[in-house]
Amino acid sequence: MNLASHVDSTRAVLAHPMVVLQPEPPTPATDLRAVDALGERIAALAARLHAATYELLVLLGEFDAREGWANGFQSCAHWLHWRTGIDLGAAREKVRVARALPALAAVSAQMRRGALSYAKVRALTRVATPANEQTLVDFALAGTAAHVERLVRGWRRADAVEAARVDESRHLQRQLSTWVDADGMVVIRGRLTPEVGAVVQRALEAAADRLFLDAQATEADGPAGHQVGAAQRRADALGLLAETALSAGLDAGTTGDRYQVVVHVDASDRAAGRGEVILEPDAGGTLELDHGPACVSAETSRRLSCDASVVTLAHGEDGEARQVGRRTRTIPPSIRRALVARDATCQFPGCTAHRCDAHHVEHWADGGDTTLDNLVRLCRRHHRAVHEGGFRVRRTSPGEWAFHRPDERRLPRAPEIAATAEWRHELMMADVTSTPVWDGTSVDIAWALDVLHVGPNGAAAGVATPR
Repeated sequence: MNLASHVDSTRAVLAHPMVVLQPEPPTPATDLRAVDALGERIAALAARLHAATYELLVLLGEFDAREGWANGFQSCAHWLHWRTGIDLGAAREKVRVARALPALAAVSAQMRRGALSYAKVRALTRVATPANEQTLVDFALAGTAAHVERLVRGWRRADAVEAARVDESRHLQRQLSTWVDADGMVVIRGRLTPEVGAVVQRALEAAADRLFLDAQATEADGPAGHQVGAAQRRADALGLLAETALSAGLDAGTTGDRYQVVVHVDASDRAAGRGEVILEPDAGGTLELDHGPACVSAETSRRLSCDASVVTLAHGEDGEARQVGRRTRTIPPSIRRALVARDATCQFPGCTAHRCDAHHVEHWADGGDTTLDNLVRLCRRHHRAVHEGGFRVRRTSPGEWAFHRPDERRLPRAPEIAATAEWRHELMMADVTSTPVWDGTSVDIAWALDVLHVGPNGAAAGVATPR
């Protein structure tokens, strides 16, 4: 390349426009302060949300203690799930935390002022006790929610190891000795594990009650020779338990032979021309159980006959059994399959139970048909509420039902949350946030457990925890 061509190439390059990157102008200090102020507002609002959550938990605990949910709901968590729309698992956790807070003064105080988040409190209440809560609160204020979760997991493992050690010690110390004393009396002395001891105590109580009732029946015919004390009755109860165990044997027969339910119906209670039983509330039909209660109410009979095998034993005017009906199932399998496909769970508002009975909306004894449109799935609790509890269910459209309380107020499927609410947080929390003081260094959970955890016997568990 000659000099002329080189000069021409250089001129062409210089003539091409070049993009020059200029540094961005520095952000004014006023903008930085505005962003910092925005962050502080976010932190303060988060603290107020923690305090509001504490207020919610306090109200929920009071609602649970007063059993405000016991108007047809299975539990307070089911009511909260239905009333507020939160997930059932989250509702159970909130109820659990609400029940634990009254015994944890330090945890409650820090959450009330907004210094502890619900996530930290939820974890702390799994292991906190009045004896160790201050230690756990100090750790929670210093660390993040993830740190608290890791500490609690390690704490529970340490507690499990300590509990297993105590259980093993109790198991090894179990013993029972019997000997004949100088006066010929048999002396029994032993140490039982808590679970075995509870069974033995309950059995002794049942046997003592049986002896007491027998003694009352005997003393009704004449004056008692002497008064039997509680200790003497327990001794007699132990003998009754031994005699019963020896006489009972090991084979009590099959389950089908042990239990049988029969509906005994008078001749006047049979439906004319249909051969069926009309179980009206004032009817004479009763439900009898071998070796059980003599009878139950007609409404209970109606509930059981909604979805069960029914055997009717018809009696004549002289009381003699005239006709024994064959055992039938009131709901055919084909209809049952269609019902389960339509109603996956209990249809009572707020209930998610999967084990359900098939309920006749219009009972078959009242002329209702065993059809899909006349059937709805209800769990055992709500099936009882509809029959014996005074609740009512009515069909509004195919597959849709309206439930009414005993006072005829309708129970909505899922009530709407009010768009506006009156917030009455009068807490002065301008200087309170839930920001941890953690400096970013790695947290040694195993070391923290060795320092903080104290078992029931007063010694550290010393359980290694993965970091």
